[in-house]
Amino acid sequence: MTSQRTRNRLVERLREAGIKNEDVLQIIATTPRHFFVDEALAHRAYEDTALPIGNGQTISQPYTVARMTEVLLAAGPLNKVLEIGTGSGYQTAVLSPLVKRLYSVERIEALHNKAASRIAALKLRNVRLALSDGTWGWQEKGPYDGILAAAAPEQVPQSLLDQLADGGRMVLPVGSEQQKLVLITRRGEHFTRKTLEPARFVPFLSGIQR
Repeated sequence: MTSQRTRNRLVERLREAGIKNEDVLQIIATTPRHFFVDEALAHRAYEDTALPIGNGQTISQPYTVARMTEVLLAAGPLNKVLEIGTGSGYQTAVLSPLVKRLYSVERIEALHNKAASRIAALKLRNVRLALSDGTWGWQEKGPYDGILAAAAPEQVPQSLLDQLADGGRMVLPVGSEQQKLVLITRRGEHFTRKTLEPARFVPFLSGIQR
C-alpha cells in the first residue's frame, strides 16, 4: 500500500481534481506520506483524505496540501516561507524542495518533536522548526515571501500580516463554522484578499501545549 504505483494513483486523482503544477505533483509522488502517520494507518496514507495524528490534530488531505502549495507558488519561486502548524511534518516535506528556506512553527510539543525527527530523517536541510505559538509567527526570521497556515483563525492575525514581505503571498483557511481558503497578497501597506474555495481545518489556537 506504500508502493510507487499507489502514490502515482494518488497523483492522478489530484490531477483530475484540478491540481496543475507539475512540480507540486512530482513532489507529492515522491514524498512518503506513510512516514507521517502512525503505522496502523499506513495502509491509508495514499488515500486523498485527512487522517488523525493524535493530540486532536490531523494530517491534511493530499488535495489540500497540493492546492495550498500550488497557490502559494503561483506567482513564482519563493525565497523564504513561514509555515504555521507543522503538525505531522507532511506539508513541510512537500514545501521544502520547492522553496529556498522554510521556517515552520508548531504549538504542540509532542507533534513538534515527532516532526523534527521525520524532517531530520529525510535530510531536509533548508527547514528550521520551532515550538511556538502560531499567532506570533517567527518574527526574527521574517519578513517572508510566503506564509502558509494549516489551521483556521476567525480573523487573520495582524502579526502574520506584518511578517509578510512586500509582494508576498499568504494562503490560509479563515472562519469557524463556514471556513474558506483565502489568498492574501501584500502590496506595500495594502492587502488584497481572494477567496478560493470552501475549506475544513482544525481551529487556529494560541498557547503552547507541552
